[in-house]
Amino acid sequence: MFRSKWFGATVLAALAGSVSLPGNAADPLCEDSSLLGPKLFTDICWACLFPIRVAGVQFTPGAAPDKATDKVFCLCEEGSSGIYKPGITTSMWEPARIVETVKTPGCSPTLGGATLPLGNRRSYGRLNSDNHSMTGQHDGSFYHTHYYAFPLLQILDLYTPTKCSADGYMDLDIISFTEIDPTWNNATLAFFQHPESAAVANPVAQAACAAESALVTARQEPLESLWWCTGTWGSIYPLAGSVFSQDQNRTTALLSARLLAQQHRRGLARRTMGDENLCRASIYPTIPKSQYKLTQFWPKSQTQRSLWLGEPPQTWEGGPGRHVPGTGNDAMYLIWRWTDCCSKI
Repeated sequence: MFRSKWFGATVLAALAGSVSLPGNAADPLCEDSSLLGPKLFTDICWACLFPIRVAGVQFTPGAAPDKATDKVFCLCEEGSSGIYKPGITTSMWEPARIVETVKTPGCSPTLGGATLPLGNRRSYGRLNSDNHSMTGQHDGSFYHTHYYAFPLLQILDLYTPTKCSADGYMDLDIISFTEIDPTWNNATLAFFQHPESAAVANPVAQAACAAESALVTARQEPLESLWWCTGTWGSIYPLAGSVFSQDQNRTTALLSARLLAQQHRRGLARRTMGDENLCRASIYPTIPKSQYKLTQFWPKSQTQRSLWLGEPPQTWEGGPGRHVPGTGNDAMYLIWRWTDCCSKI
């Protein structure tokens, strides 16, 4: 992993033309999302930050998760000293992560369209609708996914409560590339790493997902108890990059949710919501779906409202017309995470 400050400076310099990132930045199959430019201000759903709560009082309109804290005061230990300090609670949706789904191995729209030396031509992805003649093990869609830390408020110095940082990230940073994860392109290997998928690989478990599909279609909060479902997008499992879907938006959104679930399953993502997580984020082995929302940043940005995991693409901002022909069917999502924090006095 790169040191975040050095990495952020390098990316900005690369986009300015003074240095070059590793890889080929002129690959016609790898487009630039123009993240680090004017779109950083114009294509962000700033209203998605709301609601903001301070000391249990909600100052702005908006919907908070049901399991969010409603405490006014809090008390947290200072390190491991045994000394506790009081504070007040602060809560909000914060832009925290970027997930990009690409078919070209190593392609990074986030990094200006640079193609990093990862994978090979045999591991190119596909969208099922690209070639209906595909059969057998190749029948379906496959994307590589890249996971970045993106604490936008800290990057822009808009809100920098370092004591409330759930993970320590303060700048754009690489977290995960699935090209170097052998389980992402092998569902069987993913099963042996995540054997709990066997418990939900049956008609009864999948039928239960219909209840959540109805909720998220009505723009209601998803059900955390159904940790193997993502509403109308499909099943979380297997935690791999293959999906039996022909819809580009549904496929890329589902793979973004799978990547989040994979990070939680491996203990690399934390639960930042609820009374028990005011002092420090905790490990949570299944994805807390109500903790996350997302907006598509590229190829078409969503600037009016964010989506619960599982919302059908027909109800997204722009509706079915969100598909942009000729873009390679890649996509990039900004992940919004609800964070409850004890701001020490």
